[in-house]
Amino acid sequence: MKKKLVSLFVSAVMVCSLAGCGTSSDGAAGNASASSGNNAAQSNVTENNAQAETTPTPTQTDGDTYTIGICQLVQHDALDAATQGFKDALIEELGEDKVHFEEQNAQGDSNTCSTIVNSFVSGGVDLILANATPALQAASAGTNEIPILGTSVTEYGVALDLDDFNGTVGGNISGTSDLAPLDGQADMLQEIFPDAKTVGLLYCSAEANSQYQVDTVKGFLEEKGYECKYYAFSDSNDLSAVTTTASNEVDVIYVPTDNTVANNTEIVYNICVPAGVPVVAGEEGICKGCAVATLSISYYDLGVATGKMAAKVLTGESNISEMPIEYAPNFTKKYNPAICEELGITIPDGYEAVETE
Repeated sequence: MKKKLVSLFVSAVMVCSLAGCGTSSDGAAGNASASSGNNAAQSNVTENNAQAETTPTPTQTDGDTYTIGICQLVQHDALDAATQGFKDALIEELGEDKVHFEEQNAQGDSNTCSTIVNSFVSGGVDLILANATPALQAASAGTNEIPILGTSVTEYGVALDLDDFNGTVGGNISGTSDLAPLDGQADMLQEIFPDAKTVGLLYCSAEANSQYQVDTVKGFLEEKGYECKYYAFSDSNDLSAVTTTASNEVDVIYVPTDNTVANNTEIVYNICVPAGVPVVAGEEGICKGCAVATLSISYYDLGVATGKMAAKVLTGESNISEMPIEYAPNFTKKYNPAICEELGITIPDGYEAVETE
């Protein structure tokens, strides 16, 4: 908890210390390596669970302002919407004069997430929003005291390497999940492409939640008689080559809620559309850029739900160690009219058109 004067001082220090990191720059505290992120996250969560009853809860008195550190992995439609929903909800719940946001973007780099989180910890923020899995992993490794809320995270047990995850992380971590029903996505793919034989699963192997999604959807698709093939890329540098290989070998490509693809949809579009290979996406942002259809959630609404959770944590209404992960309540079938027209694909009734610029 900080008084307004102290908060302004902390903000000034953070702006200086973050020069060159994300949107504002490089953190003063040390870097945690990406390769140690998962192990550190597991160790931190274990310690968090042991300290669940002693996790400090911020409280507010009149005239005080909360400082919220926001670490977003990368800029794209889905994550941007989640961050905006979070901010809007928290302002509505507490008042615009009661919250100050320190918002940083890691530009897709896990190491930068660690740098950002470390700067938040050294600056003494009151709560951290970790937007996307690598941001959550970095936050978990960076502190077991400051409350952390994740959003745009598919499966918290996978993200934090928890063997006994039962819906509540414990310690100083909770949040919201962007997991859409993977069986429903398999049903949708079959509904649109009943005559397809092979499905390519295109995903970034560095994103644990992408691996989880393709492994899970593969089982549902195989039950429907499809042959599934994995097409994993390590980062955006080999996305083009892997996508080209997939487009030459399969009838349909499935992409989960993968942050690397979401940030590089033009690459996928420029390969798959000329090849005549349709893409089915795990979320609306990817659908807008390169896919024909999706079964998706509203990331803005997901951010709103996370902001409401944050208000309860900050005011002491709820203990974060006891807050279960929340999920999106609604899912919508959507399609991309322009790409469908280019590929000559007729979408069944019951789908809404995505809004594209």
